[in-house]
Amino acid sequence: AQFGGQRFGEMEVWALEAYGAAYTLQEIITIKSDDVVGRVRTYESIVKGENIPTAGTPESFKVLFKELQALGLDTVVLDSEGNEVELKQDLDDGTGIQPIDAQAFTTVNDFEGQEGYGVEDADGQNEEAGQSDEFSDLFADTFSDNYEDEE
Repeated sequence: AQFGGQRFGEMEVWALEAYGAAYTLQEIITIKSDDVVGRVRTYESIVKGENIPTAGTPESFKVLFKELQALGLDTVVLDSEGNEVELKQDLDDGTGIQPIDAQAFTTVNDFEGQEGYGVEDADGQNEEAGQSDEFSDLFADTFSDNYEDEE
């Protein structure tokens, strides 16, 4: 930590909310915290003598967003009018905008070249994945028998 830092916890956030210091609170939890793009733009605007731009999206929110997507949740960021918002990447990315990829997640058997993949049963017969009702019926019967024994 070259210049030290501020520890701004939950109670401090509540205190600023109670005082109605919304702009100060926004600055502390975005530009002074982990809004990397906003911090650079703010510095540039101060050097040039321009107005400070509006705060962007903090990196912590982007991390949360990606963690929810990694869990398989279809997460979308909406603005106040209900329009989808695209989150921006880091400055060194070069693209500036993160593409929204609807094809990022597929089901287990939903890919090209899936033909020929399957399960071989005890008799040596090949069965396509997800096509065998015999095994699932056997499993369901076994499960229901064990469940009835416990009651």
